[in-house]
Amino acid sequence: MLTRTRLIMMTVIATLLGSGVVAALAGFVVLRAGWYDIGATTQHFPFVFSMLEQGMHYSVRRHAKSVAEPALGIRDQVLRGAAVYRDNCAQCHGGPGTAPGTHGLSMQPVPGPLVDATRHWKPRELYWITRHGIKMSGMPGWEYHLSEDELWSTVAFIMQMPTLTADDYRAMTAEAKK
Repeated sequence: MLTRTRLIMMTVIATLLGSGVVAALAGFVVLRAGWYDIGATTQHFPFVFSMLEQGMHYSVRRHAKSVAEPALGIRDQVLRGAAVYRDNCAQCHGGPGTAPGTHGLSMQPVPGPLVDATRHWKPRELYWITRHGIKMSGMPGWEYHLSEDELWSTVAFIMQMPTLTADDYRAMTAEAKK
């Protein structure tokens, strides 16, 4: 009986290892042959997009856990964030009642709208994304271009966006001074 159980376990392990080696080799062939179209004018296959999207969410949540959030929502802070958003983010992400610019629309993946970002991200996660960017997505890391105050002000503004109408957004970004 022990020998039969052992034989079954060895067969299962060998099958799993063999399957893993075959899958790795198939992936290597696809990669080296250049069969996967990485052009910015075509979408990823849905399963690839889903896998990358899930990986991004897990990574951001993990890395943002240690970020300490300051107080957010003070009017001057939100107005500073509106100016930073207008000057650095709106061309790719748009805003309430405002479409992204042609630059943002030509990217793959197309940058998502941030009007509903608060449904998907906590403030510390938005800060982490804004500061560090997202590899191979076109989202730059702003840590060397914006101060800590500007980064958090942008997050404070993004947190307010779900409550803004198109007119509110236009007025706020026009009123904002950098």
